[in-house]
Amino acid sequence: MAEEESVVQASRKERIQRIIFEADTPSGKFFDIALLLAILASILTVSLESVDSIDKAYHFELRLLEWAITILFTLEYLLRLYSTKKSQKYATSFFGIVDLIAIIPTYLSLIVPGAQSLLIVRALRLLRMFRVLKLSRYIGEGEVLFEALLQSRTRIIIFLFTVTILGFISGAMMYLLEGPVNGFTSIPQSVYWSLTTITGTGYGDTVPSTPLGKLLAVVIMVLGYSLIIVPTGIVSSELMKLGEVDNRACLSCSKEGHDRNAKHCKYCGDELRIS
Repeated sequence: MAEEESVVQASRKERIQRIIFEADTPSGKFFDIALLLAILASILTVSLESVDSIDKAYHFELRLLEWAITILFTLEYLLRLYSTKKSQKYATSFFGIVDLIAIIPTYLSLIVPGAQSLLIVRALRLLRMFRVLKLSRYIGEGEVLFEALLQSRTRIIIFLFTVTILGFISGAMMYLLEGPVNGFTSIPQSVYWSLTTITGTGYGDTVPSTPLGKLLAVVIMVLGYSLIIVPTGIVSSELMKLGEVDNRACLSCSKEGHDRNAKHCKYCGDELRIS
C-alpha cells in the first residue's frame, strides 16, 4: 500500500514538473503564458505605485493585486520545490534564486515600508519567455556558450593582457610624438586614447595632429581590426568541441542543455527522460 502511494506521488510530481518546467505540452504552455501575464501585471502594478497621483487614487487596489500575485508566485515556487527531486539544485540555480527574490520584497514590506518597490526584479522572470516561445534550446545553447567561455578563459585573459600591453606601448609612443600641445597631456591619457582606438570605440575627444602621430594611429586602427577576430576564434574552437544540445529538462535538478544522445544528466548524474 505504501509502495503504491509512493508510485502515485512520484507520478504526480513528474506531471507537475512537466507542466511548470517545460512548455512542450499544451498544459505547460498555458502555465507559462499565464505566469508571464502575471509577471507583466506585477511589473505594471509596481510601476503604477511609483506614480504618486495613481497610488493615491488606487493604493488599496494596487496593494491587493500585488499581494494576490505574490501569493500566486509563492505557490508556484513551492510547487517547483515539491516537483523537483533535488529541490536544493533548483533553489540554488539562477531561476530558483530569481523566483525567490521575486516574492521576498512583498513580505519584507510588512517590516520595511517601501520594500515592495524591489519587486521590479520580477522582470528577470520574463526570461522564461524563451520556454514559452519554444526557444528553450537557445537557453541550452547559451549554457554551451558560457561553458565555452569558461574553457577558453585562460587564452582570453592572455589575449586581453596582450592588448593592454600594446595599448600602453602605443599610448606612450603617441605621448612622445604628439605631446601635451595636441591634447595628449599625459601617458595615462594617451593610453586611454590608444585603447579606445584599438577597440574601435573612438570617442574622438583626443586626436593626433602630426604626420607621425596620424601614421601611428592608422597602425593602431588596423591592429585593432585584426585583433577583433582573435577571441572569436578562441571561443569558436571550444564551441566545436562541445557539440549540440537539446531542451530536455532533468527530472531531478531541472537543468537543460544536455547532448542529444545523452542518457544521464551531466549536472547531477540522474537518468534523463527519453524524448
